[in-house]
Amino acid sequence: MCGIVGYIGQREIKSRLIEGLRELEYRGYDSAGIAVMQDGHIQAFKAVGKLKNLDEKTKDFETKGLGVGIGHTRWATHGKPTELNAHPHMGEYSYVVHNGIIENYREIKEELEKEGVVFLSQTDTEVIVHLFEKEAERHDGLFEAFKATIDQLDGAYAVLLVTQKAPDTIFFARKGSPMIIGRNGKGEIFFASSDAPLIGEAEEVAYMEDGTIGYVTSERIHVEPDNLTFVPLAGDKLTAQKGGYRFFMEKEIYEQHEVISDTMIGRVLDDEIVFEEMDDTFLEGISRIKLCACGTSYHAALTSSYLFERQAKMPVNVEIASEFRYKEPLLTKDTLFIVISQSGETADTLEALKMAKAAGLKTLAICNVDNSSIVRLADVTILTRAGIEKGVASTKAFATQVMVLWMLTLFFAKKRNTIGAFEMKEKLRYMSYVPKVLQKSLEVHEKCKRLSKRYLHGHGFFFIGRDIFFPLALEGALKLKEISYLHAEGYPAGEMKHGPIALADAELFTIALMPKTLLYDKTKSNVEELSARDATILSISPEMFDLADDFILTHPHKHPMLEFFEMMIVEQLLAMEISIRLGNDVDMPRNLAKSVTVE
Repeated sequence: MCGIVGYIGQREIKSRLIEGLRELEYRGYDSAGIAVMQDGHIQAFKAVGKLKNLDEKTKDFETKGLGVGIGHTRWATHGKPTELNAHPHMGEYSYVVHNGIIENYREIKEELEKEGVVFLSQTDTEVIVHLFEKEAERHDGLFEAFKATIDQLDGAYAVLLVTQKAPDTIFFARKGSPMIIGRNGKGEIFFASSDAPLIGEAEEVAYMEDGTIGYVTSERIHVEPDNLTFVPLAGDKLTAQKGGYRFFMEKEIYEQHEVISDTMIGRVLDDEIVFEEMDDTFLEGISRIKLCACGTSYHAALTSSYLFERQAKMPVNVEIASEFRYKEPLLTKDTLFIVISQSGETADTLEALKMAKAAGLKTLAICNVDNSSIVRLADVTILTRAGIEKGVASTKAFATQVMVLWMLTLFFAKKRNTIGAFEMKEKLRYMSYVPKVLQKSLEVHEKCKRLSKRYLHGHGFFFIGRDIFFPLALEGALKLKEISYLHAEGYPAGEMKHGPIALADAELFTIALMPKTLLYDKTKSNVEELSARDATILSISPEMFDLADDFILTHPHKHPMLEFFEMMIVEQLLAMEISIRLGNDVDMPRNLAKSVTVE
């Protein structure tokens, strides 16, 4: 998730771009850059790290008079955070910024290299500017060349391009990634990834639909199809950053179907999983897996342990990093050591990774932040592509971790010949449904909001589930604890008889995860035992359960992971709505930090 801005006007261009990027820095802060064109001459500046570094680099640069400019703040998905990989990317006479992922960039790059094009970066974006300049040689008009370029891109993109051959013009295209165009009565035109940079600058804005393509000058806006509808722009910058949601956490819950698509793009194909990060020799000599993580990431690891053993037929051990460090673990070189961390700076997980490296194990990191300490240390890293998560209680980071791990199980299964071609295609088909499942799951939000008022008292919560729904129960309990400050515990449903059921009474709330695709009758039996002892039952299931005091009906699915992702959303929404009713700060709960960088 990156942020882009564009400007055409008479005012000082650099300031417009950098101030706009400042409002988008929550979308990415690996690197930033701008390109400014006046009188047919382009100057570009890039800097690694936060925007203040670009500020410092451009402190002596300013413009006067009419000009155009584009800018970008980056959250790395392809290529390390370096100046070469920072946007804007340049051709011989053009510059481009892009938010999204070009799924077929490798194929385009190979073709362009055959034609003699030299690439400077590791990014997917650079193919756009070189492809445009090749198409410009084949077409009479630059807009026709730009359309031909966009037609060849698969994936998600919001693109702004400037070229010395049209010095007063910005070309733009949007598919899958957000982009807004704004204007005011001073003849100025603005582009941005969200409302925030436009507040106080543009008087009215148009929210581009997928498939929108066009160009602007100071005198006209040309768009195809001609479907831009400008509306007045109002509001404050913080509200705009939240996208109109009450909290960042709510926004991030609603973004999950989009970030899961980003996680999958270019990796989930019709008949296989592709991880360009790993070569064919990576699994040689590996016969077992050890996963190590903390908190929510530990729950993602625990979920995957069921999948690895079931699908890839590999023995799996899951460790809590803070415990692993001091247990004097036995580490054998036939073990792949996988660490999971949202930030890449989790202290205990980082130290566990160092222990595995010292023991000579192959290491794999699953992380959301490129160039973090864990990423730099691990042999191989798979980025989750969740984008910046501002809410302390993790939502989309967990969803993308689980998705990457699910993808890994199928990737390993194919390498180990434990899955056939037909079964692989079927699994991938179900996997491709996940973004739609996540989007449709949001329909239960109003039900969660209404039910939340019934769960503000009592002496605690049990979240129960079986198989992969046991780690999901742990995660649901953690979400509720983190933001509501109510006591909650996650348990395997079958463990109720082994002690916890002693707590059951009318003031104990049981959140029962009851998927139809996995051990439904077993879970139902466990819930009946709790109901017989007068526990208050909230069932989350696609099937009505007579003994439930409350229920949230989910959609019927044919694969347990589809039910998993839908129930994940329900847990997140319910925890958030209970917390809001209690008057808590959902985004910044007490005593917690987003990244735990100390023991």
